[in-house]
Amino acid sequence: MPRLADALYQIALTGWIGGLWCIGYMVAPTLFSLLSDNRALAGAIAGRLFALIGWIGLACASYLLPYLVLRLRSVALRRWYFWLLVLLTLLTAVSLFGIQPLLAQLKADAWPREVMESVLRNRFVTWHGISSGLYLLQSVLGLLLVSGLLRSGR
Repeated sequence: MPRLADALYQIALTGWIGGLWCIGYMVAPTLFSLLSDNRALAGAIAGRLFALIGWIGLACASYLLPYLVLRLRSVALRRWYFWLLVLLTLLTAVSLFGIQPLLAQLKADAWPREVMESVLRNRFVTWHGISSGLYLLQSVLGLLLVSGLLRSGR
């Protein structure tokens, strides 16, 4: 049974982080490139995908964190990768429950205009920049976790 738990840990971690990288750095730019004449549609699709990977991340974290605590017991609290995973989970929650709803509200408040053509443009650009920065940080933390760069063995 421990082998299955170990395998599920690797699958959950690589699935989550692979999804982050795939959506953020391949799918979203492709959407904006292909739908350059309809950036609102590209943004709506990308927003849905970012929300989806956020939920996937929280689902994966709900396995990964208990796995580490059960596997390593109190030693987990002394491991860098445990705390990176906690930070990654918190950033995911902040994005999913804080920033993404804020961006959606700004879009709704701008209606019937597109948000980029409204007086809310600057606020949207600022929060979108914060969101992008957090996403980049999540991506880097995830890369560190998957690569095991900071791991000194489980």
